[in-house]
Amino acid sequence: MKTEMFSSLKVVHGVAVRSALSIAVSIAVATSFAAAPAEAFAKTATATRTAKKSTANAEKPARVAKTTLKAPKPAKAAKVAATDDDEDAPRASRKRRVSYRMEPHARRGAVHAVAFQPRATSVGQAFGLHDTPDSLALRSSVAYVVDQNTSETLFDKNSRAVVPIASITKLMTAMVVLDSHMPLTDEISVTDEDRDYEKFTGSRLAVGSVLNREDMLHIALMASENRAAAALSRYYPGGRPAFIAAMNAKAKSLGMADTHFENSTGLTSQNVSSARDLVKMVNAAYQYPLIRKFSTDRSYDVFTGKRNIAYNSTNALIRNASWDIGLQKTGFINEAGECLVMQANVNGRPVVIVLLDSYGKYSRFADASRLRSFLDTLGEPHIMSADMGSGANP
Repeated sequence: MKTEMFSSLKVVHGVAVRSALSIAVSIAVATSFAAAPAEAFAKTATATRTAKKSTANAEKPARVAKTTLKAPKPAKAAKVAATDDDEDAPRASRKRRVSYRMEPHARRGAVHAVAFQPRATSVGQAFGLHDTPDSLALRSSVAYVVDQNTSETLFDKNSRAVVPIASITKLMTAMVVLDSHMPLTDEISVTDEDRDYEKFTGSRLAVGSVLNREDMLHIALMASENRAAAALSRYYPGGRPAFIAAMNAKAKSLGMADTHFENSTGLTSQNVSSARDLVKMVNAAYQYPLIRKFSTDRSYDVFTGKRNIAYNSTNALIRNASWDIGLQKTGFINEAGECLVMQANVNGRPVVIVLLDSYGKYSRFADASRLRSFLDTLGEPHIMSADMGSGANP
């Protein structure tokens, strides 16, 4: 009888122990889910082992649950942290990481901040030149077209405004190089002195590259290669200061009273001119057969001593068979906007087109097409209000 009673008590005791264990585990699991759903299952086993050691004390399970869950984090956040700095993570996981991470300091937020950064205001915008109306709705704040043979003004919008001209500068650079009569076969090396320390632009022409003077001139005109133009000025007799002085002296000799140069590349807002002066410069440059040829080439390959580089023209209109272009040069810096000068034949009439401070990457080419369409149906010279009564000739 005692044995049976002892067995019954033992059974009851076992049930009580199991019940206590079950309650402790339930409390631990519930607490874990409330604090951190992602770690609840990972902590269940630990809570169970801890609860087995303290069946007599009802408060211990709660303390166990409290001490076993330290700094809980959601599962998705943990997954993001695991792949955040993993450069070898597969593309799918990187995409998933970006979609989960919505904090304001996440990478995605930083990328958007850079992508939508507005372009700096050009000089023409700052002085309201874009507010000048014109019947063609041009995106360029300065536009000037003249008949090359008669100097008759065919279209005029802010032609007297003095503004930065960016790489249009390289037409003057080319004339000064050719006027020096230095051998075109001489080799020229690119050095650290030819880097752009003002705008910090890059270049495909690495330091240490060696080209002859002709190739440097070719890619400076056709592809607007800045280090080529910088190296050409450094190899001038008397060095770069003498070259800049020769540029300004040439401008003065051409009657370019609104023009001033500070370097041979145009990577400075201090290289300035007016559209009327640039017509004079285009007409002068047109007298050099090499400038006509090099500026209108579609592509050109050079060997730098280390590798071959294939250059293409910066003027999209050169590849358009409907255009008959005899000379051209493009340019851009923030202060100057998108610029373009050309000599072209329109319906058999040679004209010089100057477009400065255009807003939009391809807008200068679209403006040139609008002007050509205008010239196709031209009856009378078209003078804009900004220069009304200023005279027809530059």
